[in-house]
Amino acid sequence: MATEDKAAHKAEDLKGKVKEAAGSATDDDSLEAEGKADQSKSSLKQAGENIKDAFKS
Repeated sequence: MATEDKAAHKAEDLKGKVKEAAGSATDDDSLEAEGKADQSKSSLKQAGENIKDAFKS
């Protein structure tokens, strides 16, 4: 399940990057901010997965 979670977090990060780029290209500040927020949320989730992995080892 951890591998599936990691893939989902990477997908969320990619989705955030796409939103941020689209917002930047169209001068849509709210879409750009939403993309950055998605990336931040994904980073926190990835950090949590890394901590869980460290304790499993």
